[in-house]
Amino acid sequence: MSCGDSPDNRSNPSEEGICAMASLYSTKVTASGGRHGSIRSEDGLLDLKLALPRALGGRGDATNPEQLFAGGYAACFENALLHVSRDAGHRFGDDDITVAARIDLGRNETGGFVLAAALAVAMVGIDRQTAERLVQGAHAICPYSNAIRSNVDVAISVSVR
Repeated sequence: MSCGDSPDNRSNPSEEGICAMASLYSTKVTASGGRHGSIRSEDGLLDLKLALPRALGGRGDATNPEQLFAGGYAACFENALLHVSRDAGHRFGDDDITVAARIDLGRNETGGFVLAAALAVAMVGIDRQTAERLVQGAHAICPYSNAIRSNVDVAISVSVR
């Protein structure tokens, strides 16, 4: 019996053949040409040219991996925050929460490239203490936060308006 054939169907094989949790969603994006190339999703909905940012000596006339990561992280974190908020009995409209993600590319002490992240969360109609508690709950369940935890420094600021 393979991992995916388990009686409770909770696991499936990873590329390494190790059993992992069942996937709720999967997508595939292919990159070619590195930072000067392009990316395309298997369904064609994502089809973008890439360019090295001007700050790194490139032309900066197309998106880059850090922008894509920031956009994905911001959207995913906001959705996690909405989920945690609903579970706590709070209902927010589309414009009541904003999440801005900043991704920094730097070097570590051995010269390798590393990322750092900063999330700026703004919420309307809630007190600061509750907002901070909800944001911490979102940070605990967000797939992006969980993927980079203990590997990428993440600073989170919370403001209420």
